[in-house]
Amino acid sequence: MLRDQFGRVHNYLRISLTERCNLRCFYCMPADGIQLSPKENIMRAEEIQILASEFVKLGVNKIRFTGGEPLVRKDFDNIATRLSKLNCEMAITTNGILIDQHIETFKNCGISKINISIDSLKKDKFNSITRRDYFNRVMDNVELLFSQGFNPKLNVVVIKGVNDDELIDFIGLTKEWNTTVQFIEYMPFQGNKWDFSKTVNAEEILRNVSRMFGERNVLKVEDKKNDTSRKYKIKGFSGNFGMISTVSNPFCDSCNRIRLTANGRIKNCLFSGSETDLLTALRNNENVEELIKETVFNKKSQRGGIKNFASEEGRLMSESNRSMILIGG
Repeated sequence: MLRDQFGRVHNYLRISLTERCNLRCFYCMPADGIQLSPKENIMRAEEIQILASEFVKLGVNKIRFTGGEPLVRKDFDNIATRLSKLNCEMAITTNGILIDQHIETFKNCGISKINISIDSLKKDKFNSITRRDYFNRVMDNVELLFSQGFNPKLNVVVIKGVNDDELIDFIGLTKEWNTTVQFIEYMPFQGNKWDFSKTVNAEEILRNVSRMFGERNVLKVEDKKNDTSRKYKIKGFSGNFGMISTVSNPFCDSCNRIRLTANGRIKNCLFSGSETDLLTALRNNENVEELIKETVFNKKSQRGGIKNFASEEGRLMSESNRSMILIGG
């Protein structure tokens, strides 16, 4: 098993397939764009398969495709088919725009855990956040997933003064849909102009929900081991909702995640300033297994060593990290 120096077991690998995206969400991509890695530095399908196999041999039993937007990669179906032969659970996080083109691949490859990133249920606001006009297409594809027997989760990055007035609307979706709406705190990355005052924490969300539905109707849902979200549901509703409090109340003590960027580097934490270049090592026929084990072992106890995002030190460390789109959601 992949253990770090604090004894945490890492069995969940998130693979970013591309740095490209068909949206331009302001909290993910800087307004002036990003410098993409040269094409030759991006992992090829067969290299993704080899590296994923190495992780599976070391105990990884869940793989999630991320990006960028993973479905903009033209060989996505080929990659998914290759990795479906590994003995692990398959999942994906997507903005939903291209889902209708890959439904059969999801079914054939056993990709049943699907997270859709959608930050507003209002078309104009959605377009403002994403800087694109795909709202109707995303909503149509969410409904398509439900009609095809999937139960996608909805990921919502909550930002004060932007979309925090839609919390109740999102929870309202769980009345009929057997889904989980995950409210994610606004997190600091290079170029996204993060400000702690824009963070909406779990306590604030729960106060608003209790005020709307009544405290006795807000029920705690048992969280699974390694869950990043603290879940609740409204009495009588089909689905539930949860809060991912990376900034205000991190879940680092139970973290089991490893990230592999599109250019083949391990980040042992979303906020880690250090990375290990597996792709170059693989192409040079070096011992990839030892690099993986060493990188995971050296993981910091909390948020890549950042104790307080609001401090000057925390701000500088987070701003020196990659933009979110270059890490993988």
